[in-house]
Parts: sequence; C-alpha cells; structure tokens
Amino acid sequence: MRIKAGNKEQDILNSAIKVFAEYGYNNSKISKIAELAGVASGSVYLYYKNKDDILLCIFKNIWDGLSSKLEQLVKNDLISPIDKIDGMIDLVFDMFANNMDMGKIFVTEHNNPRIKNELNTYINRFLNLGQEVLKEGEQQGLFTPHLNYKIIRSFIFGGLRHLIHLWADDQANIPLDQIRLNVKSLIKYGILNKNSYESFSTKNEYTKNYGK
Repeated sequence: MRIKAGNKEQDILNSAIKVFAEYGYNNSKISKIAELAGVASGSVYLYYKNKDDILLCIFKNIWDGLSSKLEQLVKNDLISPIDKIDGMIDLVFDMFANNMDMGKIFVTEHNNPRIKNELNTYINRFLNLGQEVLKEGEQQGLFTPHLNYKIIRSFIFGGLRHLIHLWADDQANIPLDQIRLNVKSLIKYGILNKNSYESFSTKNEYTKNYGK
C-alpha cells in the first residue's frame, strides 16, 4: 500500500516526466528521479513499485484527465457535435501546450510494451467517448452517414500523436496552435455532410488567424 505524505508522490511523478523526456525511459534511473524530486531513492518505492509503475501512472493521469473532461463535454446538450469535436481536439492539445516533456513521453513511450496492455482500458475510454460524439453528429444529420467509427477514431488518434511528436521535436517551426487549427479543419471537413460542409467557416477562421 502506498504511503502518501504531502506532495512527494506528485513531485516524483513530475520529476519522472522530466527525466524520461531527457534520457528516454530505458536509460532513466530511479536514483535520478529521486534526486530531482528531492527525496531518497528508497522513498520512491513507498509510492511506486518500480519504474514501470511510475510510467503507467503518468499515462493513467493523462487519460483519466482527458476522459473526465471529454465526458462532461459529451453530456452537454447545449453544445453541437461539431463544437464537441473542436473541444475534444482542444483537450488533447491543451494537455501538452505548456508541457513539452509530457509531449515527448506521450509519443515515445505510449506503446511501451511494459505498460501497453494495462493502458488500453484508459485509452479506450477516451476513444469511446469520442465515438459517441461522432454518433451524435451522424444522428443529427451533421456528419457523413455510415462512418466507420473504428477507422475514424484510429485515424484521428494516430494523426494527433504523430503531430505532437513533430511539435515536440521542432517547436519553433511547427507551432502547436497552427497544428491545432489545421487538424480541426481536416477532421471536420472530412466528416461533415454536404450541407454542413457548405456552412462550415473554418477557412475564414484560418485566414483571419494566419492570413492564408
């Protein structure tokens, strides 16, 4: 059973994010994480079983946070499915906007075989909620009918992960806000039906923000 005292547990997690991002998961040491967190190496094991457990906890926190916020968005009947797609994309980008280290870990360690099976439940919760938004939009006649939800959600998730990777490697030349706006345009133009497509104003929004 983990012993919780003050903010040590969170300090260890925050330090692990920095260490994993700098050295890579395989080359990271518990002793380095403990040093950065300002605790003894043995203290780390009061909160986490091992390095795998730390990595799993980082990703659980990411996906639990995203899913909780998306669930609130999905349940809000005052927001259209089109705006919910916007909100879902914003949730992902906002997660990494001020934390490049988290972005690096997300793209390099997300498929780590040591945690992949345990993590699938948390990922699928988020993707299933996103799928509910697609279904709602289709039922309201806003999105193209007969979408293959498994393909769409895998495409969106894979694309976002790759783009976050590009941003983390070259933040100066690939700004996150520009990626965000392009992703919104691509996804929504791709799933909107003809009438919704014609009334969609993302192109004007893009021109206003980027002069293109």
